[in-house]
Amino acid sequence: MSGNSLKGKRIGFGLTGSHCTYDAVFPEIEKLVNEGAEVLPIVTYTVKTTNTRFGEGEEWVKKLEQLTGNEVIDTIVKAEPLGPKIPLDCMVIAPLTGNSMSKLANAMTDSPVLMAAKATMRNHRPVVLGISTNDALGLNGVNLMRLMAAKNIYFIPFGQDAPHAKPNSMVARMPLLRDTVLAALEGKQLQPVVIERFRYND
Repeated sequence: MSGNSLKGKRIGFGLTGSHCTYDAVFPEIEKLVNEGAEVLPIVTYTVKTTNTRFGEGEEWVKKLEQLTGNEVIDTIVKAEPLGPKIPLDCMVIAPLTGNSMSKLANAMTDSPVLMAAKATMRNHRPVVLGISTNDALGLNGVNLMRLMAAKNIYFIPFGQDAPHAKPNSMVARMPLLRDTVLAALEGKQLQPVVIERFRYND
C-alpha cells in the first residue's frame, strides 16, 4: 500500500482504559502522524483521571497532545461536532476495553470516545476497533460478534494473548492498525481478522 495513502486524512483516535496496552498503541499513532494524517485524540474519563503502574492519566494526555499536535478531546460536548461540523475520514478506538465495547454494541454513548464513534457512524464513515478485553470469549462475546456484523465497523486483527492464564482474553495486534485503517477507508476488512497472538514456543 502507498506510503502516502493517509496524507491529508482526518482520523479521530480514541483511547479507552486498557492502560497496559498504551505502549503498543502510541507507536501506531506516530505512524499515522508521520504519514501526514491529521490525528484528533479523544479519551474517556478513565484515561484522563486514572493513575496506574503503567503511568498517570495526565501524563498520557500530554503525550497524546505532543504526538498529534492537537488538544485532547475529553468531553462529550467537544466530541459531538466530529459528526456534523468536523467530519472524520475514519475513527479509531485502540485500545477498546470490554466495557466500552459492550456499550458501543448496545448504542450507549456515555464517553467522548463513544460519542465520536457514534458521530462517525452517523456520517457512514469507517470506525476501526482495536480490542483489549479479558472477556472477549466470555460474556462480552455476544457484543464482539454484534460489532463484527455491523456496517462500517472494522477490526484490527486480534487473537488470544494469554490463553492459559486468561482463556477468555483477546487483544488486537496493534502493528496492523495502519493497514486496517487503509483497508477500512476502502470499505474492506483486513484479513484474516482472527489471528494467532500466542505461540506455544514463545
